[in-house]
Amino acid sequence: MSENLYSHVNEILEGKQLSISAITRELKEIGINEHRLVMTGYLRALRDLKKLNEVDIPPSKVYMKMETKGENTLPDIYSLISREMRSFEPEFALPVAVYVITSILDRPVFKEELQKIGFGSKNINDCLSRSGHMIKESRNENLKEYAACITKFTILGSDPAYEADQLSSDILKHSNHLLLKMLKLSVDISGLTPRTKKTTINDFG
Repeated sequence: MSENLYSHVNEILEGKQLSISAITRELKEIGINEHRLVMTGYLRALRDLKKLNEVDIPPSKVYMKMETKGENTLPDIYSLISREMRSFEPEFALPVAVYVITSILDRPVFKEELQKIGFGSKNINDCLSRSGHMIKESRNENLKEYAACITKFTILGSDPAYEADQLSSDILKHSNHLLLKMLKLSVDISGLTPRTKKTTINDFG
């Protein structure tokens, strides 16, 4: 195993959230050929040591860099959504993410952005082919302009973008739940909530 493997993994995950297979593939591209099972154990060890964050987005586990302590920055939208996706049923995770991002940013969401959350090409293609068409590829005439306005990372001109399609009550319910969780995670509500909370049957829904 490469002595600098941890450094290489950190570089690969800079601004990204990738599955074990994707990390293994990118390592191979720079000449580090580790078996996927070896990388699985290594990445889980880094998780246990709190050197990487792990998010379970079925059927994959996705890894991302830990936030540097002392940084006075707000968590980004992709990290917040990725953190909460583990509690969603697989069939709703991607369409909910698409709907929430497009609602917040007021534009279609690019494939690169969905990959930052942990959704790969297979997740997207499966959702597009599923009956009900909960998402669709965007044909918005302003996609190039939207891509150019994104300055935190580069969106290629060929990168497809997606929009919600045929919104159901389930998608709206899950999206509202996600937005509330994101709000709670991004603002300071300490000293504002009751010390004890009465539990109701709805808390287990």
